[in-house]
Amino acid sequence: MEKDETLDIKFREAVDKVNAYHEPLPADILLRLYAYYKIANKNFDNPGSRKPLINAFKTNALFQAKDVTEEEAKQKYIKLVKEYIDSK
Repeated sequence: MEKDETLDIKFREAVDKVNAYHEPLPADILLRLYAYYKIANKNFDNPGSRKPLINAFKTNALFQAKDVTEEEAKQKYIKLVKEYIDSK
């Protein structure tokens, strides 16, 4: 298995953990997870919330992560999940 495939598997596992997690997470962590997820999946659509303020926060999170590559986004997402979900 190549390094990219291993990273992809770990990333998908981390996404599954977030989706199954039911405890509240800090808003800044959720926004970082959102930005890294979008970058990792090459999803460049505008945020789709019905609330303009939520869209503004999501847009800002994406802007702050604009120089992150797809691979870095996956690594950062995995790291956040380890820090905030796996450590619970």
